[in-house]
Formats: sequence, structure tokens, C-alpha cells
Amino acid sequence: MSVRSEISSVGLVLLCAGVACTTSGCLTRRAPRPSIGKMVILLPPVPPVATAGDLPTPPEIAFGLPESPELGLVRSVPARPHVAAAPASDSVRSDREAEPQILPELSSAELDAAKAETQQNLDTMRRNLAAASGRSLNASQQDLISKARGFAAGAHDAMRSGDWERAKNLSKKAEVLSQELVDSL
Repeated sequence: MSVRSEISSVGLVLLCAGVACTTSGCLTRRAPRPSIGKMVILLPPVPPVATAGDLPTPPEIAFGLPESPELGLVRSVPARPHVAAAPASDSVRSDREAEPQILPELSSAELDAAKAETQQNLDTMRRNLAAASGRSLNASQQDLISKARGFAAGAHDAMRSGDWERAKNLSKKAEVLSQELVDSL
């Protein structure tokens, strides 16, 4: 097929499309306009005007002001705030009996395992902190060290009180934090 026949066939298609469009009315048809329809105006009803003879006379109301109470002394400075008493010192607390603790009952095998795991976690934490000593540390690494030492101190307190389950948990937290410190070096 030659270029000329292709152009004429394209032109013929366009001509047919134009004729079909104009004869169908798609170019001249307009969208319908919305109609308002019937409009009704409602006015509020107007009450009838009353005359002076229709109204009853108003009752007499006596207005009187109650006597003002006598004023007390006027302060020139505000009242002092009430401050709670200071907490009891440690010496007063030691006089009282220590509060009882509820500790989980562990079998001898569980107790030995908790002791061994606690000691192993604390030893690993010490080795990890020793590996970090002498190095320049950023703020987050120093924070990890202080938190690990805090958990280790809590584990030691729990060991002294005989709560080996809590000591094991705290020592594990200290060991995990120290391992995170070593990984960040």
C-alpha cells in the first residue's frame, strides 16, 4: 500500500467520524439545566396585637439588697503554703522491722541453676566492660555502661536478699547491655 492510499484512507475515516458526530447531535446537544420547580415562601404567623386593657396588672415586687457580712482582716501577704513533712530518715526505718518479701520457691536444682546463671552473666558483663575500659566512648555507650552497672548492683542486692530468680533476671539484663556495648565498639 502506498503512502497516498494510507493518507486517503485515514482522511476518509476522519471524514466519516465527523459526519457521524454532527448528524447524531453530540456537538449541539446541551446538558439539561436544573429546574428550581415550585417555590413556596413561608412567613411566620403574626400574633394579634394586644391592647392595654387585655393585659393584667403586674404584681408588686420589692427589691432589697441583703446586708453585706462584715469583712474580716485583710491580709497584705498571701497565706503560706502547707508543706508536707519530710520523709523519715534511714535511721528511723532501720528501727522498724523489715517488710516481708514474697520469694518464689525454687527446688535445689533450680536454685543451683539460677545461682550459676547469675554468676555467669555477671562474669560476662565484667569481661565486656573491661574490654570497653580505656577507650573513648560516646554518650550512648556511657549510658549503656551505667545501665549495665545499675542492673548488676540490683542483681547483687537480690542475691543478698536470697531472691535468685530476680538476681538471674537482672544479671541477664546487665549481660545483654554489656554485649550491646561491645558490639557498638
